[in-house]
Amino acid sequence: MKKTMRTSYLLFAFALALTSTLASAQKAAAPKATFKVDYEKFTLPNGLQVIFHIDRSDPVVAVSLTAHVGSAREKPGRTGFAHLFEHLLFLESENLGKGGLDKMTARIGGSGANGSTNTDRTNYLQTVPNDALEKMLWAEADKLGWFINTVTEPVLAKEKQVVKNEKRQSYDNNPYGHTSYVIDKHLYPEDHPYNWQVIGSLEDLQNATLPDVKEFFRRWYVPNNVTLVVAGDFDKLQARKWVEKYFSEIKKGQAVTPLAKKPGLVKETTKLYHEDNFARLPELTMAWVTVEDYHPDAYPLEILAQYLSDGKKAPLYKVLVEDKKVSPNVNMYNQTAELAGQMQLSVRAFSDKDLDEAAAAINEAFAKFEKEGISDKDLSRIKAGLETRFYNSLSSVLGKGAQLAQYNIFAGNPGFIEKDINNTLAVTTADVMRVYNKYIKNKNYVATSFVPKGKTALALEGSKKAEVSEEAIVQGAEGTIDPSAQATYERTPSSFDRSKEPPYGPAPRVKIPVVWSEKLANGVRVLGIENNEVPLVQFELVIDGGLLLEDPNKVGVSNLVARMMTQGTIKKTPEQLEEAIDQLGASINVFAGAEDIRIRVNTLARNYQATLGLLQEILLEPRWDIKEFQLLKQSMISQIRQQEANPNAIAQNNYNQLIFGKENIRSKNILGTIESVNAITLDDLKAFYDKSISPSVAHMQVVGSLGKTAITTPLSGLIAKWKSKPVNIPAYTTPKAPEKSQVYFYDVPDAKQSVIRFGYPALAATDKDYYPASVMNYILGGGGFASQLTQQLREGKGYTYGISSGFSGTNGVGPFTIGSSVRTNATLESAQLIKEILQNYGKNYSEKDLETTKSFLIKSNARAFETLGSKLAMLENISKFGWKPDYVKEREEIVKNMTVEQIKQLSQKYLDADKMFWLIVGDAKTQLSRLTALGFGEPILLNK
Repeated sequence: MKKTMRTSYLLFAFALALTSTLASAQKAAAPKATFKVDYEKFTLPNGLQVIFHIDRSDPVVAVSLTAHVGSAREKPGRTGFAHLFEHLLFLESENLGKGGLDKMTARIGGSGANGSTNTDRTNYLQTVPNDALEKMLWAEADKLGWFINTVTEPVLAKEKQVVKNEKRQSYDNNPYGHTSYVIDKHLYPEDHPYNWQVIGSLEDLQNATLPDVKEFFRRWYVPNNVTLVVAGDFDKLQARKWVEKYFSEIKKGQAVTPLAKKPGLVKETTKLYHEDNFARLPELTMAWVTVEDYHPDAYPLEILAQYLSDGKKAPLYKVLVEDKKVSPNVNMYNQTAELAGQMQLSVRAFSDKDLDEAAAAINEAFAKFEKEGISDKDLSRIKAGLETRFYNSLSSVLGKGAQLAQYNIFAGNPGFIEKDINNTLAVTTADVMRVYNKYIKNKNYVATSFVPKGKTALALEGSKKAEVSEEAIVQGAEGTIDPSAQATYERTPSSFDRSKEPPYGPAPRVKIPVVWSEKLANGVRVLGIENNEVPLVQFELVIDGGLLLEDPNKVGVSNLVARMMTQGTIKKTPEQLEEAIDQLGASINVFAGAEDIRIRVNTLARNYQATLGLLQEILLEPRWDIKEFQLLKQSMISQIRQQEANPNAIAQNNYNQLIFGKENIRSKNILGTIESVNAITLDDLKAFYDKSISPSVAHMQVVGSLGKTAITTPLSGLIAKWKSKPVNIPAYTTPKAPEKSQVYFYDVPDAKQSVIRFGYPALAATDKDYYPASVMNYILGGGGFASQLTQQLREGKGYTYGISSGFSGTNGVGPFTIGSSVRTNATLESAQLIKEILQNYGKNYSEKDLETTKSFLIKSNARAFETLGSKLAMLENISKFGWKPDYVKEREEIVKNMTVEQIKQLSQKYLDADKMFWLIVGDAKTQLSRLTALGFGEPILLNK
């Protein structure tokens, strides 16, 4: 993943001075925050730095191993190595064996072994039940000290294909996917380590040799270049003994010399354009050279970016969105890394807008800022949001562990937290203007114009064609892989027998949260969980209906109603409402879905009542601002145009039509069509609101550090004013599965991957077979790296970066779906392999498969309710489906009693490859004719 923005780890321990600093921005000074994150740090003789953090709130522990190496340590011509290792380390090590940590994860009930790479570090992290801590430390040590001998030529060849698939999926087959590549090539000189992308180039990946790869590992994956963090509920003394046992004999490597700070260099403003095969709208991106992480100027630059672009008061929003109507929104952020930083501004303009108009509007917005500056009130408003964001970042031990490692490596001290926050709090309005003048005003920049094919006239005047390498689709270009091949290698010695996996510790006691319930006088049912880990309240007000209540001939109304509800109230203009929410450090968002409209709120506990007051205004006193309505319609049309060229959006929209049938409104895109949105009037929105927004079809779920009385008492105003009325939600019939399978193809010329959606209408979540069928699906495609689909298509063949399957019913029938993006030249082969897996799944299902399934589904309950979000999801299930508060225990019994024979019966009943829709979105000229060989007749081309 390319350089992460500093804000992603800035907000770790907000604590100490914030509330007094922000008191001037609120009516009354809030009590002083005292939250503190304690840690203990020690260093082994081999240089491994170890950090412990204790959190007793849930019986889980997060383990993260972070190597201080990213793409910046690569050699030109050998790019992508750091990210390649992020993949390789999950495959095999000498004592974990083939499948490595991924297979162990399934057995121990882990969250899924994960990792990420940026320019400067690579991390490996996972949350597991705390009885598996010794196993995790044994496994992580094995990856560091007993891994590299297992990397052979076949292993390397296969993983190259997986990484290339990731590049295709994330960049090559996505609209605007090459923007960072073009910018970085011109923002950083050729000898700068940020000149190339973290993912690397396809050519460099293909040319990587086994000696190259082993040299890279032995240089950088050494204890004295690694930080290990353990966070959660564990015994520190015992954990230290385990760390010393498993890590101490790994040999120290060469000393690692820090790289010097090295800013980018733009000698003259550079303008480039690219005709993007997947873009339907022109996008302008501008980038300026700024500063590295933790530089004193990084803090005001972050606030500058937020003030200029975020919200209705932002100068860029005022000019580009409201005045000039160039774009529906503007994004700007300061992106910092270990060696350098950049300020980036992007404008995705409306269809056929000349990007010179966008550039002129940006200059006008900058001139507005130069004249008006930023007020103390706006500065305080921006800082206010940081406290809530800080506490949100503390909701999981995994997040805390990763951030402790971040500070340790890049600030040299896990306790840098307080100084980092105080640096933000110390920013003044003068600082914000100073950094604007120093880094942005009249400074050279790199500008890219990504325009639709054939529309180069929309690019900035004076732009030169960017050099972007486009992969050609060549059938059989990649070699075949033997997934059954076993690596042979010389084993690395150890002072004890590491081949024996450590035992489990004492079994954790699963803590099912205590749920309280209240039925309000106007009919709204409220479910809640008191959670005192952080001083936050998160809640959702869900109003059933949504798309189901729309006129099939004028779809898009419910989505516009939801968006309009936060665009001002009778008492407040859109700008005043936004400012009132921001001053509380809160967020209020309204979304429309297929079955409901939901209002999602996140606020500090002390501001719950004030935030509820704003929610009441939003819900009961919408403004129906005509100016905002017109802006929203333009924005929706812009989104629809973007979807028309996005292979994943194309796949989902067409799949919905196949699953639900064109007569069922659930087959419609919630955004509507360009024609329907153009036809919608403000009166349509008012009519929908009047007939649909009622407490008779509403329920609320809330989690936070307030008790039942403190939550429900302030709801009295809402109860009194929100009167109940009947709402009739139509019942739509979902078609049955097709009598025979049929292949459908949607042509996206020159697509680098084929997006697949295979499935059929299956089950409602309330069906007695729904959860048993989900259990059956775990080994098929619901178990991540434990699943057959992943093991065979990704790990075995290298066809895809990721694939999954699952049931997604609600109160109505939903589909069973297999979804992935596969290499274009392996489209038929991928479909054939999936068909074969489906046909053999029940026949080949074993006792070992069932054992893995039971182990994961039962043990993972220890971490099922760790975060506020997971607790909200639990309440949603109880409220929506009528399940008991302890439904997790009921499901546990289903899993415990499941037999192989039951799995075979369920698979025979719900996995019939001959009665599915087989939808493929890809390059028709190279792939369409080949698909006849799948055995389902001639494919039907959907966009002739």
